[in-house]
Amino acid sequence: MSVAKVIEITSTSPGSFEDAIRKGIVKAQQSVEGIRGAWISEHKVELAEDGTIKHFRVDMKLTFVLD
Repeated sequence: MSVAKVIEITSTSPGSFEDAIRKGIVKAQQSVEGIRGAWISEHKVELAEDGTIKHFRVDMKLTFVLD
C-alpha cells in the first residue's frame, strides 16, 4: 500500500508559465524526494507599470509518496 502527501508551492519566472513550473519543481525536489506529479491550480501574471508582464506566477500542488 502507498500513501501520498500533497504540498502547495508558488513559483515565479520572468520568462513564462512553463519556466515557473519547471523552476518550482526543481526547487521542491531539492528538499522533497519522490515527487510523482504536479497539479497547476492557478496561473497569474504581475504587470510592470508600463503594462508589460513582469513575472509569470503559478500555484501548484505537488504529490509525493511517503516511505
